[in-house]
Amino acid sequence: MDATAIITGGSGGLGTAVVGEFIAAGWRVVVPWIEESELKRLPDLPHLVTVQADLFDPDSAQEVASLAAGSPRAPLRAVVNLVGGFAVGGRVHETPIEEFEQQIRLNLRPLYLTTQAALPELISGGGGTVVCVSSRAATHPFPGAAGYVTGKAAVLALADTLAVEYAKDNIRVNTVVPNVIDTPGNRAAQPGADYSTWVTPARIARVVRFLCEDNSDAIYGAHIPVYGTP
Repeated sequence: MDATAIITGGSGGLGTAVVGEFIAAGWRVVVPWIEESELKRLPDLPHLVTVQADLFDPDSAQEVASLAAGSPRAPLRAVVNLVGGFAVGGRVHETPIEEFEQQIRLNLRPLYLTTQAALPELISGGGGTVVCVSSRAATHPFPGAAGYVTGKAAVLALADTLAVEYAKDNIRVNTVVPNVIDTPGNRAAQPGADYSTWVTPARIARVVRFLCEDNSDAIYGAHIPVYGTP
């Protein structure tokens, strides 16, 4: 496929699977990174472009978008927002406001800035897709994670707003909503859990790629549940 996708968080537990899925389908993929150690997690493959960038900074996000749009043979057609974070602790009266705000910032700011920077390129190119990642917790909260739950609910709201604002520009925006993802980090955080019910990164990656390709052209503004095994 002669197109480029920005995949933020592409060196993470979910991100490496998504990057591999897109590369295998022929996409040119641009992955921002912060720490050099992240590069060890990414495959050395053609059509993979890595760039050091702080996606909490507007200028860095703009540099990523410009790089992604810089190949005439593979125009920018997709933005996949995977950067996010999780924290669990006390209930609201036990949680400092700084911890609450940190979760909202982590789950929203990179998504907003990267998408904001890429939208003019998608518009000028005739359209494209944006995929965001929320969580089942956004609609099924659990105690001790008010910041995370609120942040992921805000992801749904922002994605829905983008879907409405840019539909006439032929830009489709959808949100993938996984349950617990079977990554090494989540296993380490939850030893003894029943991992057989968790959804694997590879299964989510296939859904993300589908949402970025022409066969899903009737889908926009959707919340796609990817829960794994019941």
